[in-house]
Amino acid sequence: MSHRYLTPLAVALSATHPVYVPDLPGFGLTARPGRAYDVGRHATFLAAWLAAYRLPPVCLVGHSFGAEVAAALAARRPRAVRALVLAGPTSDPAARSRRGLVGRWLLDTVAEAPLQAPVLLRDVWDARPWRVYATVSHSVRNPVEEDLVRVAAPTLVLTGARDTVVPPAWSAQVTRLVPRARAATVPGAAHNVVTTAPRQVADAIRALLAPDPDKVDPCASETRRSDSSAAASAAS
Repeated sequence: MSHRYLTPLAVALSATHPVYVPDLPGFGLTARPGRAYDVGRHATFLAAWLAAYRLPPVCLVGHSFGAEVAAALAARRPRAVRALVLAGPTSDPAARSRRGLVGRWLLDTVAEAPLQAPVLLRDVWDARPWRVYATVSHSVRNPVEEDLVRVAAPTLVLTGARDTVVPPAWSAQVTRLVPRARAATVPGAAHNVVTTAPRQVADAIRALLAPDPDKVDPCASETRRSDSSAAASAAS
């Protein structure tokens, strides 16, 4: 959707890191291209955005469909990404269809905080329903596994314990596919973990970026160690 979902996490991280929260084309405060971009075009846009701001290698944070875009950018432009966070990454092959993905999202709404509804409605209105639908179509056609195996950066695969969109089996598969990944689960959170548990997610990101590679993620119920490195900025 838009920067509005990521603002709570950006605020939580801003005490220790500079944070940038760009909207993807067609969403949030951006212009409205005449068609919905697929994962590759979004990744190209984001790479150009990072270059325009002349940012050093960043810790790139992507949530849901944004995690697919982040993985694509990390795989294709490894020098731009120092660390990667895949929060609630889509899409599970077991539900890789519009019907399957939307069905899981609808089930997830039961576990989400109702106060998110106004943000969701505004974001859908800004983007237009046809663009949201087309973006779901791009998600289910995206072979995300091909990007995941090419990610070189230290990576955190982060999910909520109540996430029905990204079940434990798919989260574990994502973690296995990325060469330098570890997994963390936030208790009590559903799919929109970056919105509803920003402080826990911020702590997990700081642990990823800590100079001590053996530092354990404080919110993790299951962790696989990886090398980690510091980054000055976060983009999503």
